[in-house]
Amino acid sequence: MKNLDKISIVIPCYNEEDALPVLYKELDKVSKDMNYVDFEFLFVNDGSTDKTLSIIKDFSSDKRVKFLSFSRNFGKEAAMYAGLEHATGELVAIIDADMQDPPEMLKKMYQIIKDEDYDCVALYTKNHKDYSLMRRFFTKCWYTLIGKISSTKQVAGARDFRLMKRKMVNAILNMKEYNRYFKGISNFVGFNTKWLNVETDKRVKGKSKFSYFKLFKYAMEAILAFSTTPLVIAALIGLIFCLIAFIVIVIIICKTLIYGDPVNGWPSLACIIVFTSGVQLFFFGIMGMYLSKIYLEVKNRPIYIITEKSDNLKGKNL
Repeated sequence: MKNLDKISIVIPCYNEEDALPVLYKELDKVSKDMNYVDFEFLFVNDGSTDKTLSIIKDFSSDKRVKFLSFSRNFGKEAAMYAGLEHATGELVAIIDADMQDPPEMLKKMYQIIKDEDYDCVALYTKNHKDYSLMRRFFTKCWYTLIGKISSTKQVAGARDFRLMKRKMVNAILNMKEYNRYFKGISNFVGFNTKWLNVETDKRVKGKSKFSYFKLFKYAMEAILAFSTTPLVIAALIGLIFCLIAFIVIVIIICKTLIYGDPVNGWPSLACIIVFTSGVQLFFFGIMGMYLSKIYLEVKNRPIYIITEKSDNLKGKNL
């Protein structure tokens, strides 16, 4: 069996000082079990305010460890993109630092890539132990919604943890948009992907950095990036209101001509005006969000800014 030269593992990190030693220990164990391939551990410090960077530097005695450090917190999407740009392996994996995705799955994922005709092996979960009942409910609703309104196939419960061949990584890197949604982008580029169902664990240390507000914002980013359905809905509702208004006007005219009905009903009229105005403002907000995304794209700002990197890191220059 012919072996691939190297697997690069990209680990985006934001305030993960407690989890990183556990993750590194587990990755080291997995790499020893998979001694038939070389490994590269690429940590991306996403502007952490704790000891994350110094802990990563403590791992530097291991020549497989490389790191990038951002000038500020640019977000997980930027960290993953930077890691993919600097990864040098023929295979590239992305894994979170919180240990919710089991690193030992790399063995099975690699074997599938080697023995079967797949370009990517990705994970999804139906049972997330670290989520509250409310978050599980909203997560399920979210995947149902995005699956119906997006023209790109979305896998319910998809994780960022996946192992990809170099040609798929290059395709993702060619999509240089500023507003990024990795799960959608990785599905958009296509390639033959095998999905494995896993049961995720609870965070080994610390707590999630995603509040409900951040999750809502992230969900909106995904919708705006991979669907124009909200604009279609706005147009349809506008058309429906126009038809309703026309019918009501005809009824009022006929009623006035036949019964000579005086002007009345101003409270209901005021409620109707307030309601329709609210609907208009809501959809103006949707259109404004799409315009804001265009505004950010045309400014062509960098997706991330690096202030420091390890000496043994090659690939894209600063």
